[in-house]
Amino acid sequence: MVDTTADTVVYRLGVNCDLEEVEEGKTYIGRVQGFAPFGAFVQLNDRVKGLVHKSNVKMQHRERDPIIVRVIQIRSNGNIDLEEVTPTVYHTQTVVKKMPAVRLSEIGKKIGRTVLIEGEVAQIKQTSGPTIFTIVDESGTENAAAFVEAGVRAYPEVQLGDIVGIVGEVMQRNNQLQIEVASLAVLEGKDAERVRARIDQALEERAEPPDLPFLIQSDVLERLKPEMRSVAQRIRKAVFTARPIVLRHHADADGICAAVAIETAVTALMRENGDDFDAEYFLFKRAPSKAPFYEIEDITRDLDFALKDHIRYGQKMPMILLMDNGSTEEDLPSMRVAQIYNLPVMVVDHHHPDEVVDQYLVAHVNPYHVGGDFGITTGMLGVEIARMVNPAVEARIRHLPAVAAVGDRSEAIERALYLAVAAPAYSEDDCRDIALALDYEQFWLRFSDGREIVKDILNLSGDAERHRRLVRLLADEANRAIEEQIEAVMPHVEARILPNGVRLFMLDVEIHAHRFTFPPPGKTSGEVHDRLVSRYPDEPVVTLGYGPDFVVLRSRGVMMNIPQMVRELRQEIVGGGVNGGGHLVVGSIKFVEGMRNDVIESLIRKIGKAPI
Repeated sequence: MVDTTADTVVYRLGVNCDLEEVEEGKTYIGRVQGFAPFGAFVQLNDRVKGLVHKSNVKMQHRERDPIIVRVIQIRSNGNIDLEEVTPTVYHTQTVVKKMPAVRLSEIGKKIGRTVLIEGEVAQIKQTSGPTIFTIVDESGTENAAAFVEAGVRAYPEVQLGDIVGIVGEVMQRNNQLQIEVASLAVLEGKDAERVRARIDQALEERAEPPDLPFLIQSDVLERLKPEMRSVAQRIRKAVFTARPIVLRHHADADGICAAVAIETAVTALMRENGDDFDAEYFLFKRAPSKAPFYEIEDITRDLDFALKDHIRYGQKMPMILLMDNGSTEEDLPSMRVAQIYNLPVMVVDHHHPDEVVDQYLVAHVNPYHVGGDFGITTGMLGVEIARMVNPAVEARIRHLPAVAAVGDRSEAIERALYLAVAAPAYSEDDCRDIALALDYEQFWLRFSDGREIVKDILNLSGDAERHRRLVRLLADEANRAIEEQIEAVMPHVEARILPNGVRLFMLDVEIHAHRFTFPPPGKTSGEVHDRLVSRYPDEPVVTLGYGPDFVVLRSRGVMMNIPQMVRELRQEIVGGGVNGGGHLVVGSIKFVEGMRNDVIESLIRKIGKAPI
C-alpha cells in the first residue's frame, strides 16, 4: 500500500514516551530491531516496540534500518501489531510524553532529572558539536543542547519563534544550567496557543517596571513618566525574551551618560535573568553616533551586524534605542530602513522634535512633548529610565545625571537638584572633569564604545583610585589641548553687531584651528563661545564656527529656532543642499561648499531678526 497524501503525518515517539503515548491508526517512524520467522521487530523508541508480521512487510530491511509503520492494534497484553507503509510525501511530528511542564526558573532544583519544558525558541546556534536552542518561557531563559552528530543541525524543522516542548535531562556545565535534549517537538494548534498565551501574559506582568519616585522633584519628569515607563517596559521585555538591543547615542558626555546608565541596568538584568556571561555582549550593543542624529552610516552598520548574527547565530532581529538623537527629520532616512526590516525603534532625546518621526517609533520620550526643553538632558532621562529597568543599579548610576547636566551646559532647575544628588561624593568640578574626560576619550575612540574605559571614567568598574587618576589625567590633557587650540584661534575671530543688537562672532575653524585633533570643530566653537560670553556677560552673543561645508552655532540670549531656520534655508537657497539641526539655540548646519557664502549670509540675516 502506497500513501501519497501530501499532508500525511509520521510521528516520532519521544525518548521518554511509553505505550500510553501510542495510538492505534497512527503512523510512526522507528528502527528495525531484529527478525523472526513470522516477521520483524520494530523499536519506536527505547521503551516501546512492536511486530510487523511478514505479510505486512513491504520492503527488505536490515537491522537498525529506519522504517515507517502504522499501528494496527494494541493488544491487552501490551503487544503492538504493526504494518509497514511507504508514504512518498509526509512530514514528521515528535510525540512528547504527557508530563507536567516545569518552568525554566525551577530547573536549578532538578539537576540530573528529566523534565518537560514548554517555551519559545529565541535563538538557534549551531556549534561544532551540538545545536543550542535558547528557550524562553514566562520565568526565564535557558539553553537546550541537542546532538545528532558533530556540527550537524538537530531538529532542522524547528524555526526561530516556534513554541516547542522539550524533554531532557537538566545538567550543569561550566556553572551554567543546560538541558540535554532527549526529544523536541514543535507545538501546534491549541497547544501552541495555550503556551504562547501563558508566556505573553506572564511576560507583560513581569516586564512591567516598578513604580519608583524620581531621584528629584520635577514637573517635567512627572509628565514624561508614562512614556518613560513604556520605554523601560519594552527594554525589560526584550531582555526576558532574549531579543537583542542596539543602543545608539550621541558621542558626547550627555549621550554617553544616558546610554551607559541603560547599559548598566540591562546587563545586570540579563545576569539576573539567568543569561550566560556572553549574553551581555551579543544581546546588547552600545555604539556612539558622531552626528546628533541616526545617520544612514549608523543604520547600515547596525543592520549589517544584525543580519549576520541572525544568519550565523540564529538571533532575533534587534530592537533599536536611540538616545540623545532620533527626534528630528534628519533621522528619517535611517528610520525608514529600520521599518523595512520590522525593527522597532524607540527614542529618548531632548533635541527639538519633529512630529513626522513619530510614525516610525514605538515610543518617544522628549521633554518638549510635555512643555519642557533641552535643559532636561538625555542623561537625566536615561538614568531615570535605567532605574525603572533595574532598580538594583541605582547606587552605581545616581551621579550620572549631574555629569550629563554639567557636560551639556544645562541651565534647567533640574541641574542643581541632580548635583545635590551626586554630592558629596561628586562636586560640580568633579562632574565637569568627568564630562570633559568622556568627551576627550570618545574623540579618540571614534566609533568604538570603549565599554571598559568608559566604566572607569564614570567610576562604574569598582576601582575608585583608578577612576580618580584617569579622570585627572584625561581632563588635564583635554584642557591643555583646548588651551592650545584657543590660543591659536582667538586672534582670528571676526566680530559684527547685528541689527537686533546681537554680538556675532565668526571663526573659520578649517583654516585657523588645528585639524584632526581634540577639540574638534564643534567643541572648539563652543570653547570660543564660552570665552566670548564671559567677556560680554550682559549682552546677547552668537558664535559661528564654520568650515567649507558646515556651520556650528552657539548662542546665549537669542531666541532662535535652528531647526526652523534650516528648513527655511533649504527652501530659500536653491542648490544649497542645506540640512542639519540640533537644539533651538545650539546646532549645526551642512551645505554644499560652493554655496557657503550664500548660506552663511542668509543665516546671519535670520539671526539679526531673532528676538533677544
